[in-house]
Amino acid sequence: MSTAHKEALAQGRSESLAVRNYLEALTSNKPKRGRKRTPTSIDARLKAIAAKFDSADALTKLSLIQERKDLEAEKASMGVSSDASSFEGEFVQVAASYSERKGIDYASWRSMGVDAKVLKAAGVKRTRSV
Repeated sequence: MSTAHKEALAQGRSESLAVRNYLEALTSNKPKRGRKRTPTSIDARLKAIAAKFDSADALTKLSLIQERKDLEAEKASMGVSSDASSFEGEFVQVAASYSERKGIDYASWRSMGVDAKVLKAAGVKRTRSV
């Protein structure tokens, strides 16, 4: 494997990591539909699960165990968010070359939730050069 090939692979890996981190941060901070859960509402639901648990049949117990596990994980993750702006700088540096190399157009980035200002700063054009 030539040095140029190794460098190209390394560049691809680092660009992919920057893009992945930014997109995952955007996705994790995306508002969800419906009423937001609070620690209080989660605690109330956990109490309701505990009250139902002893009298539940086996399949219901299984569902309640999973729901309890999901609620506890959600409660633990509250207040812990990955801020997309912390990954934005790296994304801006690599987005144009990543787009060119992978054939990703402006509209695809926008449909993933990437702000137009971020794409402009990155140099990703609205029109694709063929």
